[in-house]
Amino acid sequence: MIVDSHCHLDFPDFAAELDAVVARARAAGVGRLVTIGTRIRRAGQVKAIAERYDDVFCSVGTHPHNAGEEVDVTLDELLREADHPKVVAIGEAGLDYHYDTAPREAQAAGFRLHIAAARQTQLPLVIHARDADEDTAAILEEESAKGAFPFVLHCFTAGPDLARRAVALGGYVSFSGILTFKTGAPLREIAASLPEDRLLVETDAPYLAPNPWRGKRNEPSYVVETARILGETRGLSREDIAAVTTRNFFRLFSKAS
Repeated sequence: MIVDSHCHLDFPDFAAELDAVVARARAAGVGRLVTIGTRIRRAGQVKAIAERYDDVFCSVGTHPHNAGEEVDVTLDELLREADHPKVVAIGEAGLDYHYDTAPREAQAAGFRLHIAAARQTQLPLVIHARDADEDTAAILEEESAKGAFPFVLHCFTAGPDLARRAVALGGYVSFSGILTFKTGAPLREIAASLPEDRLLVETDAPYLAPNPWRGKRNEPSYVVETARILGETRGLSREDIAAVTTRNFFRLFSKAS
């Protein structure tokens, strides 16, 4: 079994298309899916998708792109949204200095709020980090000193220092279809260097479809190819990398068992 730890199935008005996407994922051997929340005030949408399928779960949170829209969200509100049987994670939240669509102060405040929720619930925090390696690592280290919390660096595109510092704190690192690109050699080097029990794969659908589907709308069924390349990078068979990433998924997203 392969598990897609991060996907966007946010088509609330297209039930037939959702059914088809999930069916293709199942046929490809994907055993669990986590669809990701990007706005706390729209958490009902991802919950409705998760409730539709036994093998689909969700997260709740505010993406850093939207941090400026939800600066008034409180910890109590986030905790209330997380108190649901299909919510298995907090986020995604974090820092994005590439697009900078929200003030950096709002991104950092939102990041710390989500960390507090992950610490209190012990649900894993799904972290978005783009062009913000040093600040991301510094916040993780500062907040970890206040009390441990589970987390994953999703769709990892950062450098080896952030990966090393995250793993040192007990975090996981999740690789998307970028791992399969010709330009993905630096990521493959990082993937080869990390402890086996910290590795995950994901789609980040509908973005970043792996080769040979690059340029098409991504979907969870394609995560099997990303896992294959991760396995090759590690010298593992398809069966072995499936076992590794599935085991890691259930260790981190234990509520999805």
